[in-house]
Parts: sequence; C-alpha cells; structure tokens
Amino acid sequence: MRRPSAIPVSAPPVGRGGDTLATRARGSSGAERTSPAQVDLSPDAQDTAELAPLDEVVTGPIPLDRRGPSPGPRGAEETDGADDPRESDGADEAPLTARDLWQATRARRRALRTEIRRFTQRSRRRRIGWIVGAALALLVVGGCVGAAYSPLFAVQTITVEGTGALKPAEVQKALAGQLGRPLALVDPSAVKAALVAFPLIETYRLEAHPPHDLVVRIVERTPVGVLQSGDGRFTVVDAAGVVLSTSEQRPAGYALIDVAGGTGSAAFAAVGTALRTLPADLRAQVDSATASTPDDIVLQLTGGARVTWGSADQSADKTLVLQRLMAASPGAANYDVSSPGVAIVG
Repeated sequence: MRRPSAIPVSAPPVGRGGDTLATRARGSSGAERTSPAQVDLSPDAQDTAELAPLDEVVTGPIPLDRRGPSPGPRGAEETDGADDPRESDGADEAPLTARDLWQATRARRRALRTEIRRFTQRSRRRRIGWIVGAALALLVVGGCVGAAYSPLFAVQTITVEGTGALKPAEVQKALAGQLGRPLALVDPSAVKAALVAFPLIETYRLEAHPPHDLVVRIVERTPVGVLQSGDGRFTVVDAAGVVLSTSEQRPAGYALIDVAGGTGSAAFAAVGTALRTLPADLRAQVDSATASTPDDIVLQLTGGARVTWGSADQSADKTLVLQRLMAASPGAANYDVSSPGVAIVG
C-alpha cells in the first residue's frame, strides 16, 4: 500500500488575541506540550509568523486521513505514518503461492461438478432407468436360454402321431437316442437318419412340448398300386414310385400298374396322380391301371367296369363325376370322365 504524501499547510491557525494553537496546547497544570517547532509569538513577530512558510513552523509531514484530524488535545500533534494500521496491513500482505492457486482451482472445479450434477439429474435418472430395464431384460432372456439348455427340459417321452401302417413303438425305438437330451439340443440330423429307415414316412415334423415331451408328427406315403417285376415279385409303390414293400404274392386292395417306361416315366407320374386322387374306398375297387402316354389313362374296376380317365388334369373333378355316375348307373360297363363337363356312361 502506497503511503500518501504530505500536504503542505500555509500557516498554523491563529486564535483570538494572537494565540496560536501551540499556545493553546498547554495544559491546565502549566506544563507546555512539545510541538514540532517553537515559534516566536511576540507582537513584533506576529506579522512575520503569519507570513512564515510552513517548513519554518512545522517540520514534520502531516498525513492525510479521510476521517479528518482526530479530535483531542493532541490535534496538532504529528502522527507517525508507521503507526497507521491501514499502511501496516498493506505492507504485511503476503503474495499468493502455488498452493493457494491450487486450492482455488480445486474449489472452482468442485463447484462446477456440483452444478453439472444438479442440471443433469433428470437425464441421469432416465439413463439409469434404461440401463436397469435392459439389464433385467438380459437377465430374463439369459435365464430362459440357460434353463432351455439345461437338464430341466430334457426329453423323457417321445410321442408318435399320424401313423397308419407304421407302428409307433418302432418309431419310438428308433428315436431312443434323443432321450435325456434338452429339448433345445435335439439333433434334427440324427432324427432324419433314424426315420429314413421307414419308407412309409413321407414327411415328418418335430414339436417340443416343454418340459419333457418330444412329439413326432408323421405323414405316411399313400400306396397307389403294385408293380410286377420280371421275376414275378410284387412291389408296392406310392405316387412318386417309392418302393414301400415287396412280396411274393400280390397284395390285395392295390391296383396293378402297367405303364410304358417304368416308374421314372411321365405315364407313371400321371397314373400315380390319378390313383392318389381317388378316395381310399374307390381306389380299393381299381383292379388295374394302364397308360402308354400321360393322356390315355384307363382304369379297370374289380366289377368289370372300364373307366376312361384321359390325362391327370382335373383329377379332382373327374373323381367327383365318377362317383356320381357310379351312384346313378351302378351296372354300367363304361364310364368316360376324360372331359368332366361332358361325362359318358355306356
């Protein structure tokens, strides 16, 4: 703190009767107080004292005080600038250190973090809610997946449905290797390899019924007739020509198929489609089916009647027309349904 400079004063004030402040400064006991300088106050020297400069009367500087001179009997007494508390405070003020700067910076950062947390409280709560929800969802999904692949859902029973000619016990025995496996770990390749041994199975479907049931739904092949080989053996086939069984004797209830080109020909495919369209009771009445081309299918019934079928097109409509004709004319020898819209009975 900079010490204010002394302000010069022109002359000491002179009271009434020619007394100066130095004269009034004497106490009641008659003892004269010391003043900065002795001034001759005789009548001959008053004019000179009044015009004397300040440095001849007062030798010390007068400090500037905003509050003015302090009252009291020592108002004219000079005050030492070193005793001023304001000056001592400025002189004793210590410079800032690195620790002070570090503490101030730390306090500022702490206040900034507090304000950031206050203003982002809602978004943080929303984020926490999403995180908790996602964690719960993952926990549920993980628990379900873990339980599905655990022994808690192991296969204990195998149920076979849709069989006719097949025996369910034989299929269950073939799939016994899947017992004890978790339902989610049932091997489709192993199931397929086991069911290939049954030619009657056309399609199948696996269904898992937790906690311990494995259901196998089977669609069997439909035998449509028999083929006679050169050695006299009879082979039961479906509409696709798949061999279902072989025997020395002709099985009853199946039509004897006689086509040109064998099971791989277009004529056989047309005959197979026509026979499979027939209901089971009507198909059992067909004694033979012949065709040299896909468009000249002829069915011979066990009662001796002859059915001209034509091609395999519109086989469903032809079946309905044939049933109506047989019901209307049961003793007819010929039924021509090659054109379902114009049927002929002869």
